[in-house]
Amino acid sequence: MGACASVSELVASFTSASPSARPTIPAEIAYECINSVPFNASAAYSLMESLRPYINWQTTIEYLKDPPIEYAEKVQPPYDLWANFEAIEANVTAGAYANEYDFGWHLYRLFQYSHDGHFLFVPDSVGFIFTYGRTVPLVSVSLDGVSLPAPYAYADILTASFGNATFTPSAISMIDGQNATEYLLNWSEYGSLQDRDALWNNVFYILAQVFLGSSGTGAGTFSGGGSGRFVYPGPTTTLTFANGTSTTYKNFARVLVPFDGITTGEDIYRTYFIPPAGEPKDALELATMNTSSTSSTIPATTTSTPAPGYPSPIVRQPNNLNSGCFLDGEGYNDVAVLSVPSFVGLGSAEITFQQTNEKLIAAALAAGKTKLIVDVSANGGGTVLQGYDLFKQLFPATLPYGATRFRAHEAFNLIGEAFSEIPAGLPRSLSLNETLRAIVSSAFNYRTDANISYQPFTSWTEKYGPHEYGPASDTFTSAIRWNLSDPLTPDNSGGIYVHGYGPFLNYTQQPFARENIIVLYDGYCASTCTIFSELMRQQAGVKTIALGGRPNRDIIQAVGGVKGTNDFPYDYILELVELVFQFSNESRREHYSSTVLGTYSDLPLWRSSSGPVVNSRDGIRQGDGTETPLQFVYEPADCRIFYTPEMVVDETAVWKTVADTVWNGKSACVAGSNDFYGTASKRSNGGGWKKREPLKKRTVDIDELWKGMEVETDISDLAGDGIMLP
Repeated sequence: MGACASVSELVASFTSASPSARPTIPAEIAYECINSVPFNASAAYSLMESLRPYINWQTTIEYLKDPPIEYAEKVQPPYDLWANFEAIEANVTAGAYANEYDFGWHLYRLFQYSHDGHFLFVPDSVGFIFTYGRTVPLVSVSLDGVSLPAPYAYADILTASFGNATFTPSAISMIDGQNATEYLLNWSEYGSLQDRDALWNNVFYILAQVFLGSSGTGAGTFSGGGSGRFVYPGPTTTLTFANGTSTTYKNFARVLVPFDGITTGEDIYRTYFIPPAGEPKDALELATMNTSSTSSTIPATTTSTPAPGYPSPIVRQPNNLNSGCFLDGEGYNDVAVLSVPSFVGLGSAEITFQQTNEKLIAAALAAGKTKLIVDVSANGGGTVLQGYDLFKQLFPATLPYGATRFRAHEAFNLIGEAFSEIPAGLPRSLSLNETLRAIVSSAFNYRTDANISYQPFTSWTEKYGPHEYGPASDTFTSAIRWNLSDPLTPDNSGGIYVHGYGPFLNYTQQPFARENIIVLYDGYCASTCTIFSELMRQQAGVKTIALGGRPNRDIIQAVGGVKGTNDFPYDYILELVELVFQFSNESRREHYSSTVLGTYSDLPLWRSSSGPVVNSRDGIRQGDGTETPLQFVYEPADCRIFYTPEMVVDETAVWKTVADTVWNGKSACVAGSNDFYGTASKRSNGGGWKKREPLKKRTVDIDELWKGMEVETDISDLAGDGIMLP
């Protein structure tokens, strides 16, 4: 019996026993099956060509090829994307790939090597049929907060944290016969983050990611969360511990599609990799049908309880997108915590997210709290203007700078010319119909946004430029700033107004002094989170603490994810092109068909397993005359703290360690400055790891919890958003 026939039988048996669960099978059978799918060279070549016009929107390609020296030394080495693209295309033409998965894996890595969470294409052969996982999540902890961290099995740390535990966890010394640290460092590079310490953290189980449920990266990339789910981990994983014992675990695959009638690799190709009759279509055909592609929306499922390891909150957004609590105990009674592991990205959660921040701040002031920890651990971004809004709630007197720019290219210019012409004479009003509002409020209408001086643009030519920057003198638009007074702000924010504008015009009182705020990171901060971070650090002067990192004593970055400020899904770009055709007469349609706009099709959407995206905007720092994208600017945190065993099972332990370090005259910093706001604190490790009584929220079946963490990749309309897909 072939591997795919075995998969079909295993799925049928699994579904019969557990009809509502996601089928799981041995990893090696899935891998053998997907490698039996035959390679179709002509279809692969068509796919490669269909990707070119979308890749042209990516802002960072020339900077990746020749990055600043500090970035190349401390973050990621140079990477020539187009050279690798051409090499894959040449291999396609030569028929050099053994099977469809072999081609798909190389294509996936073409994008993943950029370490840009806004630059993603997951071919169907890589992520549509199977994803992979391990049955044991890991953590990286320092037993006393001072010694170098080491990897442990999370279940061991969790069990040993109970007051009546009778054993001491043993560190993992080898994984599959290789030094554990070397193995995990290599594995971490499969992640989508750019910073190496952030990549290291994302290998492991982190409470903030679990807090997010299906919007996070689950139990870490090692156990098949986030980008780790696309990597075949082998049939088994053997962990060797420092105490000399070894344990071998069987790895598994999740089966993502029905396998009824599937017995061969050819069946998979015919059933799942060939677009239906009449597809693919180019943008003109789609426009003629008077249809437009719109992004899907994640169901806004409410969660009845906070996540394991978190205390009961004072206020909580129903999807656990943000929450707030008060610390208690001597030395902590004046401290409030705002946990912000997301900036939304759920179409129906924008208002409740904003209100949760409002309510926590109001409750803290009413209770006499004077200090605030803003915890952005696990924050992959979300709606751009939610980042602006939280900043304005904390610093209402400061006008956010937030300059951005797009890559200037033919398609961008043609869309901008059309979108600037169509709204001529129309009011910027919410009373317009939905389609017109989408055009009027878009960044392609020069009347949207403000220039670098926070004044209106006077023409599309002024906004577009183009201007040359970077190592290859690539072309970019003029710098752009969000016009927060725009009456169409709700169209670009999911329905909210930013504090200080619209109905919040009278919000002017700063709730906390700058020196009484600290921002806390685990390195995952990306996209909109980096916008918020840039405003807090550069404009407000708020200090930062970063957790975890590789087993060394160097200072690490706070922000380790993509620092691009906007991602455009391919289906949104295609919708823009369709709208240009829809609002054109016949002669103009003929003209546009002869331009690059005529090369856009929906083939990449049919051949990807999750919504492909490009980084459409760079963030630019105020006062930087070189206009180097923030993606390539290295910026260490003010202080680095190691995770301890207590901190990976109890988020309150994290927050109390931070409060002690910043305000209580102690310091857990292992690198960076202990002088946050003019008062240095003394180094203290708290006397080592102490077992604590179990928290109520620790009552969780770890094996079941992480197995069920399905990662959603269809995000709500991202036209004005910045979110890194997990």
